[in-house]
Amino acid sequence: MTDVAKPGARPACPHFSSGPTAKRPGFSLDQLKGFAQGRSHRSALAKSKLKQAIERTKTILNLPKDYRVAIVPASDTGAVEMCMWSMLGQRATDIFAWESFGKDWVTDAVNELKLPDCNIHTGDYGVLPPFEKARDDADIVFTWNGTTSGVRIPNADWIADNPDRVVICDATSSVFAQDMAWEKLDVITYSWQKVLGGEAAHGMLILSPRAVARLESYKPDRPLPKLFRMTKGGKLNEALFEGATINTPSMLCVEDYLAALDWAEEVGGYQALKARSDRSLQILTDWVAKTDWVEFLCEDESVRSNSGVTFKLVEPRFAKLDEAGQRDFLKRMMKRLEVEDAAFDANGYGKAPPGLRIWCGATVEPDDVAKLTPWLDWAFAAELAAL
Repeated sequence: MTDVAKPGARPACPHFSSGPTAKRPGFSLDQLKGFAQGRSHRSALAKSKLKQAIERTKTILNLPKDYRVAIVPASDTGAVEMCMWSMLGQRATDIFAWESFGKDWVTDAVNELKLPDCNIHTGDYGVLPPFEKARDDADIVFTWNGTTSGVRIPNADWIADNPDRVVICDATSSVFAQDMAWEKLDVITYSWQKVLGGEAAHGMLILSPRAVARLESYKPDRPLPKLFRMTKGGKLNEALFEGATINTPSMLCVEDYLAALDWAEEVGGYQALKARSDRSLQILTDWVAKTDWVEFLCEDESVRSNSGVTFKLVEPRFAKLDEAGQRDFLKRMMKRLEVEDAAFDANGYGKAPPGLRIWCGATVEPDDVAKLTPWLDWAFAAELAAL
């Protein structure tokens, strides 16, 4: 690889972390001045803001009218786990995983919940598991988009309709970035810190009528901590879906989520947000096509993520390094970019194969992605020359 000149133009926002992600363009703390400062989350003011967050989410996502939405503790992780603990075990379960966080749900199901008749289907980083093995009568747990692998499912056609089972979908890096088959899903979870660039620690939980029916008809033979309880007296606790949260939320974070929804509406809503991610992915696709040292970790274009985009490095001298050497190389490469204020947090996930991960959720400007690629070329060439 020949010498590469240092680029002149830097991304206006060099934040490419996959979580917390870049704040929306134009973000200012002044936008949060109206938050319910010092007020109880049970106060009329605070509850009205929490309810706004719920109702506006339903509208912007265009959810089915009979789906319920709640704000829950512990980010997307908490939302997934409260449903796994509360709903699974009544019938057989199929779990599909192909990246780090999906494999966490496998650990929960096998080692913690010890679910009987639980089939595990996994795929390696960069490829999908065999969805055709899903049983028509089993509950299902899966991740729509693999944040650490750069792979998403192309559709939900493999999920057969069955009113007696529930389908739990971890959708934290796909909601607001990809088309979702809501009617196929009974539990959908995400966090504010992903595609909308919100703050961490709060999870969003979406339930279908079938999920509600499961909660009201099935009492698992296991203790449920307070943070997981969604029923009272055998019935759904409807207050949770009106803004009465299980524990105390940050009203400052709530205000930021509301402002992020304002921005989402201003740019054109769900499809406009998706289009921003699609545009960033296309920029990276064009770059990879003309670059000889990098390839997508996900080789199948039809299932490649447009939010968490992952890469493997294929230059021969880099490929000859052992894994520890490759990870050290990437750390030094990232340090060069940080010193130049050109890119932060673009290294691959620690448990994934050594590589790069560029977040392309809607709050990232596609123009900044275009300005990033010359810097990646420069940093790689500089580090390669130092070997």
